[in-house]
Amino acid sequence: MPDEIGRTGLLHALVLNGHGGARRITYADIPSLELAEQESLWIHWDRSQAQAQAWLRNRSGLSAFVCDVLLEENTRPRLLSLPGDELLLFLRGVNLNPDAEPEDMVSLRVFADARRVISLRLRPLRSTEVVLQQLEAGIGPKTASEVLLGLADALTERVDQLVAVLAEKLDEEEDRVETDERYTPPQDKMLSLRRQAAGLRRFLLPQREIYSQLTRNRLPWFVDDDTDYWNELSNRLIRYLEELELVRERVNLVLEAEERRMRERMNRTMYLLGIITGFFLPMSFLTGLLGINVGGIPGSENPYGFAIACALIGAVAFFQWRIFRRLKWV
Repeated sequence: MPDEIGRTGLLHALVLNGHGGARRITYADIPSLELAEQESLWIHWDRSQAQAQAWLRNRSGLSAFVCDVLLEENTRPRLLSLPGDELLLFLRGVNLNPDAEPEDMVSLRVFADARRVISLRLRPLRSTEVVLQQLEAGIGPKTASEVLLGLADALTERVDQLVAVLAEKLDEEEDRVETDERYTPPQDKMLSLRRQAAGLRRFLLPQREIYSQLTRNRLPWFVDDDTDYWNELSNRLIRYLEELELVRERVNLVLEAEERRMRERMNRTMYLLGIITGFFLPMSFLTGLLGINVGGIPGSENPYGFAIACALIGAVAFFQWRIFRRLKWV
């Protein structure tokens, strides 16, 4: 199988038996394949492979327009209805590949009709593996429409896990800020949480609209209760979007609270420095005045002059302290 993937770009080809299971077929089996009445076909390609692109354009039976759209470099979540009750579905999934940012979501492009699903991806996507495992266990999709639902459900489940992780990290930071006055939340971490929430929200908003469209516009080859499942997926995404928006607001509140604490600490510091400066200013004036080297300084010839000067400075300090207490500055 790895050799075939490298040569053809075919990740897997499955014939659904209509009872939750499937059998694998090879690249060579696809042209001569004949489906039984209850069977459906799901083919999953690596779109970066030239052989996969060539098959899509020359042997899939799809129009040039459909092939061009499926092979676009940059896409966003959207739904295109085609003649003959066919559709194109572009979804995004959480990027769980090594050294990747989760909010850098992976694109899944899907063409589907009543008996056939053709999906393409550029980077590995765990959600397709989930559906594949379900089929191998005999509890997977039974029809082409259920393959779409299975893929969408697996994608949404990964979003749920990531949103929970973001909320948990934010809870930890909020708890530390509330319990430890000296703790300063790392700004880069907080900004990273906000960036991830914003990145996820950017793709999930149109994806939620796709699920709503599939709820409202039921195709003839959908199973009877498919619209209920699409509606449930739409509601789940609404909840995740609300939680992501809440994460962004909570991050802003933590940053604002930390900024307020820093301003308060700075104000207290400046206030204390101002008090100390004001307290020592008169004494600095006296010592500076008495320290000039000119004639006529009072007490310069008096053996008790230094003691008298110290007593005078002490009296000024005590007088200032009384005034500051009366003004409630100290």
